[in-house]
Amino acid sequence: MPRKLIKRFLPDHHKIRSHKHLKCFGNLLHDPNIWHLNRRSVSGAFFLGLLCAWIPIPFQMFFAAAVAIMARVNLPVSIGLVWITNPITMPPMFYFAYKTGAWILNSPAHEFNFELSFEWLKLELGHIWEPFLLGCLVLGLLSALIGYLFIRIMWRLHIFQYLKRRRLRKRSAS
Repeated sequence: MPRKLIKRFLPDHHKIRSHKHLKCFGNLLHDPNIWHLNRRSVSGAFFLGLLCAWIPIPFQMFFAAAVAIMARVNLPVSIGLVWITNPITMPPMFYFAYKTGAWILNSPAHEFNFELSFEWLKLELGHIWEPFLLGCLVLGLLSALIGYLFIRIMWRLHIFQYLKRRRLRKRSAS
């Protein structure tokens, strides 16, 4: 089952509950629904994690954790998917988001040279914030929807294959 595959990559929920940065959620981490591996909780966690990965804020992981707890979807999966955006993948992803937003708004793309400084951020963000945030929203929703549907379909296909194999085993045993 997909559960076995996912369980291999998940940390122990007792370890997560005792993590120093997640203690702010207190007893909410004891809800068994956020630890279940079923089609609903994993597909919802994929939606949430992929959506939060495109949100250009620091500490996306805590935002994803808070929303996962409120939505009662799998917490480790949603947090893990936020790590798609990391220092290596962030520049190309967010540049693509900016280009996508500029294309949707039908505005010319503002050429810029990236510098890692607050001065650059203050100067350039005024020119690019609208297409950038629109691109992040569109790509976040699109990737979240694709991830959600992909998990739902794959889970269902896996269950159909399992049932088919089980029927064949019963027939061959009789």
